[in-house]
Amino acid sequence: MQRRKSQRRKESRRIISVDPAGRVESVETEDARATRERLRSLAWLLDSSIPIPGTRLTVGLDALIGLFPVLGDLIGVLLSSYILSEAARLGAPKVVLWRMAFNVGLEGVVGIIPFAGDVFDAAWKANQRNVRLLDAWLERPEKEERSGRLFGALLILGVAAFLVLLGTLGFLLVRWLFGLF
Repeated sequence: MQRRKSQRRKESRRIISVDPAGRVESVETEDARATRERLRSLAWLLDSSIPIPGTRLTVGLDALIGLFPVLGDLIGVLLSSYILSEAARLGAPKVVLWRMAFNVGLEGVVGIIPFAGDVFDAAWKANQRNVRLLDAWLERPEKEERSGRLFGALLILGVAAFLVLLGTLGFLLVRWLFGLF
């Protein structure tokens, strides 16, 4: 009985109904449309709301906030995480949420680098990428889940390759240091 109540509570917070197998049953509710529009507006504000005069390029508040070292990047990641949390509330599967988290994390980590990180932040536009990922999943859930699995496999491979490279460089550094004595 207690388990059913907790399941109902979890299900009642979702805007989009998902069956037990994880397939989307209903996407076009009024709340879901309003949430998607709100997220699109927020992503535009954070990533593309300010045109750069004399160019076709735009930046958003996220890039400007990121000019403040560390604190600005932290605030930018927190604002970007709101889109991620709303996607989870909409019922996005873990593979889509992982891809979105990767976009936010990459933007946050690279954003720490002075100036170059801010340029990357203005070009990467993680918030708009995340809203496009969410929209793509809502329109064709099965396709996004397949591409999300591929992303996960490539991410694991990339991390493993990075760790092997890091270990090799560490070994070579230690070997070089001992060669000096």
